[in-house]
Order: sequence, then C-alpha cells, then structure tokens
Amino acid sequence: MAAISALVEQINAILPQTQCGKCGYCGCEPYAKAIASGEADINQCPPGGGTGIHKLAALLNREYKPLNPQFGVEKPMEIAVIDEQTCIGCTLCIEACPVDAIIGASKQMHTVITAYCTGCELCIPPCPVDCIRMIPAAHPVWSQQDADAARERFNLRNLRMQREQQEKERKLAQKTPGAAQDRKRNAIQQALERARMRRISSQR
Repeated sequence: MAAISALVEQINAILPQTQCGKCGYCGCEPYAKAIASGEADINQCPPGGGTGIHKLAALLNREYKPLNPQFGVEKPMEIAVIDEQTCIGCTLCIEACPVDAIIGASKQMHTVITAYCTGCELCIPPCPVDCIRMIPAAHPVWSQQDADAARERFNLRNLRMQREQQEKERKLAQKTPGAAQDRKRNAIQQALERARMRRISSQR
C-alpha cells in the first residue's frame, strides 16, 4: 500500500495540476491513482502533452505513446477572460473554478486572476450568458513552478470548502434539535390546552 501511495505521488508530481478533468477523471490526483492501478493509460492528459507522457513513460518504464485524441489535443497555454460588461454576477464560474482564480460577489461583476488561471475551461459551461472565453496566455508554456502553485491553491480551496461544509452542518445540527424541541413543547401545550378545555366542558 505504501509503495502504491508513493507511486501515486510521483505520478501526480508529473501531472500539470490544471484539474481540468479532460483525462476522464475529476482531477490530477484521481488520474494519478488510476494510472498507478492500471485503470488508465499514460496518454490521457492534453495539458501535459507529449512532454508529460514522456516523463510518465520514463517513470513507469513504459513505452511512449502519443496523446490519445479522444481526450483532446495539445495546445499552447490559454487563460480565461470574462467580459465584465456581460457578466451578471451569478457566481457559477467561481464555484466551478478548481483553484480560486475567479473573484467577485453575487450580482457583481467577476474577474479572472490571470496568474492563477490554469486554463482548465471548467468555468465556461456553467456561464448562463456566455461571457467567458479563452485567450493565449502571456507565458505559453506551463512550468513545473506553475503546476506546484496550482496544486497548492487546489488543495487550499478543498480545505476551505470542507471547513465551510462542516460549519454548515454544525449550524444545521444546532438548529435541528432546537426546532424539534420547539415542536415537542408546542405539541405538549396543545395537548394540555385540549385537556383543559375538556375539563371546562365537563364541568358545565
């Protein structure tokens, strides 16, 4: 188990950490686990391209194979931009971004932090007004430094979302017992009132 875990970490370190899901998995680490287990092939990552496939082949002592076109094509780095005049502030793109590269608030315009954008394109499908497009990045090559930074932001976002979910569940748990107790008290009061009314009726 430890050997498999170490292998997953090595594979994941090679992947570009764009978290785009183009490989067929919901992120780079799940894809790394699938490669390590033999479930997925090494040529399913368009952002990693030929360079990434060569590195994976060397690590795993496998023969190089070109990128499988079923999963996309290799292309220069792109980033998302938002037409701020068209943006309606729905926040759906913020929720979709895996690395918190989009900032804004509900019913206010959003903008992309270009230095954080991984070019994953996940913000485009949920946009109801088609105000997001991809443009060539100022640095067309995605470096290892970029990948490491993106992975850190991805992990921090996941931790934040876990904390928010736990806080939501905690508040819900606090409210639920109180509501149940209120319902119980109301039911008892109503029963007592009915009994009182019956006694008054029987005394007449």
